[in-house]
Amino acid sequence: MESGKPSLLKNFLVRLLLFGVLIIGVRFAYVVTVTGESCTVGNFCFFSLPENLSFVMSGAGGGASAVVGSDAVPSSSAAGSLRRDLYTSKDWIKAANFYSSIFQDLISHGYLSPESKSLCVETPKGQEVFALKEIGVSDSVGIFKKASKPLVISGEAHRMPFKDNTFDFIFSGGGRLDKSPRPLDVASEIVRTLKPEGYAVVHIGAKDTYSFNSFLGLFNCCNLLTIRDIEGYDSSMPYIREMVLKKECVFLSHGIQKPHGNSGNSKCSVPGYKQDLVRKAEPLIKEEPLKPWITLKRNMQNVKYLSSMADISFKNRYVYVDVGARSYGSSIGSWFKKQYPKQNKTFQVYAIEADKTFHEEYEKKKKQVTLLPFAAWVKNETLSFEINRDPGDKVTDKGRGMGRIQPGKGKIQQVNSKGRFDGEVDKIQGFDFANWLKNTVTEKDFVVMKMDVEGTEFDLIPRLFETGAICLIDEIFLECHYNRWQRCCPGQRSEKYEKTYGQCLELFTELRQSGVLVHQWW
Repeated sequence: MESGKPSLLKNFLVRLLLFGVLIIGVRFAYVVTVTGESCTVGNFCFFSLPENLSFVMSGAGGGASAVVGSDAVPSSSAAGSLRRDLYTSKDWIKAANFYSSIFQDLISHGYLSPESKSLCVETPKGQEVFALKEIGVSDSVGIFKKASKPLVISGEAHRMPFKDNTFDFIFSGGGRLDKSPRPLDVASEIVRTLKPEGYAVVHIGAKDTYSFNSFLGLFNCCNLLTIRDIEGYDSSMPYIREMVLKKECVFLSHGIQKPHGNSGNSKCSVPGYKQDLVRKAEPLIKEEPLKPWITLKRNMQNVKYLSSMADISFKNRYVYVDVGARSYGSSIGSWFKKQYPKQNKTFQVYAIEADKTFHEEYEKKKKQVTLLPFAAWVKNETLSFEINRDPGDKVTDKGRGMGRIQPGKGKIQQVNSKGRFDGEVDKIQGFDFANWLKNTVTEKDFVVMKMDVEGTEFDLIPRLFETGAICLIDEIFLECHYNRWQRCCPGQRSEKYEKTYGQCLELFTELRQSGVLVHQWW
């Protein structure tokens, strides 16, 4: 009977051991799978490598190499032990070695010091943070949507969990700002959390001049100190443009107040990098075409779109404004939606159309297009809106003549080629288009405009220059109306417009000489 006691004790110990193993297994699964934490010894994850293991970082980009041992690993009292199953991988070591070389160079130029309180933005694996700690910048942390402790905490780059003016040094590497869907918000958060006189260093892919200046425009209150092109450490980003920015202002309240529009009334000058794009554009048609309805339409095949010549990634919003839109299918649906190269960006579309015949169609498209049922004009006032069409034509997109506005309240007398007045005159509301534009978009937005306003372009374009609103437009597709040769009546010019082709050519030339990328629309 007594021989059963050792057996009972043995069973008890076995069950206790199995229970202990179960507890450790559950804990391991919870830490790694549920919380997304690092697998550390303190969290019962005994699959890590020993604390005293040393390994070598060598052969990485930047020409630097480093021996990393137990002394280089943050202690458990400071940040906990590292996930060596990840941190000893070849790619991880190569990246950490590359960033170590970058940071040592920044220290030599005085942009970074061992005393700098530092932040690495959007660092999923923490190589940048490790490199900072390795060279002696111990007060460093990274941020990413999923934590990877002890180097990286959880947080969104466009809404960082830090107070204003917290860091002396902020780094964004890997070209991650290139891919951000909210680059302005990320840049604003970098500036907000950076101390006055602090330094922000950002790596982006080697870019064209347009995208480079768009990038700089994201950083309010920062001056560009240096820029250099360096070789990357892997094939995904073979070339890197490094920019060092210095914060030159102080924020007195949390966050950066970003104005929705440009409320100033001063004139602007189009920057030189936009003028460079104009020089690459298709040439203007110097000779008046005998069949403009054919020549101008064919010329659209030669158009060099801005978004095919430059990267538009570093813009806050993407906006298309169709002035004189007519029906949805006239140009928005048939041309812009299908043909304009958008670089996978989602555009906010505005249709400005005074002819109420087309308003019902836009009501059905209100999720895709914002309709402004007014006439674009130089000020807010009531206008006479003339619609010219042949008798018997149905009021449709094809049969209805183009609408033309006239200031004042007097009755318009318009006759057709047969001496009859076939028009309709409505009273509609005109609005200050330049003022609306300045209150709707900013220089940080990418704005494309098509304008087909039946001769009113000779009033609207000068107004855009006068107010400075012209500088908010990146690209214009303009139809200029003049007394062109008639399709119906060979040898006869249109009596509807007084301007000549020469005056239209002067308008296009003035826009281009001012640095505005304008194309001849038909």
